[in-house]
Amino acid sequence: MTATWKRAAGAARARLGSVRVRTSLAAAVVVLAAVGLAAVGLVIIARHTLTSNIDDAASQRAGQVVAAIKSGDPGLLDQTLRPAAGDQTLVQIVNSSGKVVAASPVLAQRPPILTQRPAVEATTWETAYLQPDSEDPFRIVATTVATDDGSRTVLVAQSLRPVNEAIELISRLTAVGMPILAVVVGAATFILVGRTLRPVEAIRRRVAGITARDLQARVPVPNTQDEIAALAETMNAMLDRLHASADAQRRFVADASHELRSPLAALHVGLELLTPANVTGEDVARLRAETDRISRLVADLLLLARVDEHGLHPRRNDVDLDDIAYRSRLRLIGSRPDVTVTGQVTPVRITGDDHELERAVTNLCDNAARYARTTITLTVTADSTTARVIVDDDGPGVPPPERERIFERFVRLDASRARDDGGTGLGLAITREIAHRHGGTVTVTDSPLGGARFELRLPLDYTTTL
Repeated sequence: MTATWKRAAGAARARLGSVRVRTSLAAAVVVLAAVGLAAVGLVIIARHTLTSNIDDAASQRAGQVVAAIKSGDPGLLDQTLRPAAGDQTLVQIVNSSGKVVAASPVLAQRPPILTQRPAVEATTWETAYLQPDSEDPFRIVATTVATDDGSRTVLVAQSLRPVNEAIELISRLTAVGMPILAVVVGAATFILVGRTLRPVEAIRRRVAGITARDLQARVPVPNTQDEIAALAETMNAMLDRLHASADAQRRFVADASHELRSPLAALHVGLELLTPANVTGEDVARLRAETDRISRLVADLLLLARVDEHGLHPRRNDVDLDDIAYRSRLRLIGSRPDVTVTGQVTPVRITGDDHELERAVTNLCDNAARYARTTITLTVTADSTTARVIVDDDGPGVPPPERERIFERFVRLDASRARDDGGTGLGLAITREIAHRHGGTVTVTDSPLGGARFELRLPLDYTTTL
């Protein structure tokens, strides 16, 4: 029972902590705060406006009484003091000694409603209660005027009850309407956010079902052209990259296994047939060649694995490309004495990793040695910003559709011949990685000799590409 209650409580907390609920609550709180501030401002403005209207009406009535006093006509003054139908204005006229000499019928026989006396031709406004136990305040305008019988102070009182009733009505309506409006906004936000997040939930369900064995699945892209659609497209692009990476990894493992199988099988058969009685130098040389193939393949695989995991981190040394070219030329002459090696090598010094650059040039030369018939040309030149290493051969060349594919791992256009020559199909892939890490490129085009031209371009001073 306790475990069930805990699960239910956890699910409730999860629902309350969802984006949908939090957004709805935030919208309701914001609306409640905004409407509350607006209501306070409305009450203040309404009270000020209504009170100003009361002051204007009282001042106008006071002006009428003052005009009647100045006219000296008792009849006009009596008519002015008599309220019209629906008029709740109260008037008192007080002499200089503080005695009420005239007043509205309601204030007859009453003492002055205001004890203060403004100066002659001056006007003051006060808020006061006409009776101690009264709940309704009055707005009182006091004006003093000079007459032949002395100064007279005109006191005009207007009740503030209409103002208070209006403010009370506004406050009640606001107090009732604010929670209703907040609930309506929160509910509307809850519904709208739920509809907006529906594609996100569909994406989540699809992603939850994608496994390493099913990387071909893709998340649905809504037709909204908004951020959620952009998220779905980005996730599909990520899945495309993961799928391509997984396929490349599977191909890499399969190709590596296939490449290792042939030399291992040859070693196994050779060792079984090899006995102290029939061992010959040719047998030992053949087995040594197979072990060399395995060593080169394992070294290349380790390098590419290191590239995939951490990337190459070339050192920054001064490297003489012409020295590398001379050493590569000597290796070519030693490995293919039947091939003429020519070329033009000019002194070129760049900044880079000497070991990696020599390996890149060696890979290009080894590739040319495998396919050249009679001639290989090795050229090193440079301009103001870029160094170039060009390797030409008179072999079969590379067809244009295959000129990008040959830089992929384990790709060989003549698989049987490459295996016989000891090639692993990794040299050009390693060369491209080294070139990219040095900020350069390697391309293949047609050679003037009739075969393939491999051109390695390197900046004289590189910035490591991570």
